[in-house]
Amino acid sequence: MAITGIRSFHYNTNKPELAKNFYIKAFGFQLDYESPGWIALKMDGVQVALHPENTPVAKIPCDDHGAHAGGCLTLESNDIKADRIRLQSLGAEILAESDEPWGHMLTFKDLDGNFLKLMNPKY
Repeated sequence: MAITGIRSFHYNTNKPELAKNFYIKAFGFQLDYESPGWIALKMDGVQVALHPENTPVAKIPCDDHGAHAGGCLTLESNDIKADRIRLQSLGAEILAESDEPWGHMLTFKDLDGNFLKLMNPKY
């Protein structure tokens, strides 16, 4: 097989500097690469990138589980309560929090309305 791994997962943003600082402060990403059309952030060998747009990010139908279209990045957390407080202080919009048999989950939007989740898995 010629596929050797996952290169990146990206979100669009019309506020690239704010988005970059949000992802670094909220999640601890490290800046990996930056150009006018691409901001690559890295954590544990995985690259999450921000793609600057000149127009607002399109709104996607959602519920408390997140978006009804597109992808959703789920990050692991060992303290959802503390992370929720930090995310709210940085401007994230909290959509839902649930504690299920499989894990404690927080669903939220970043500053551009992109969907993300935090999960403290129980398996």
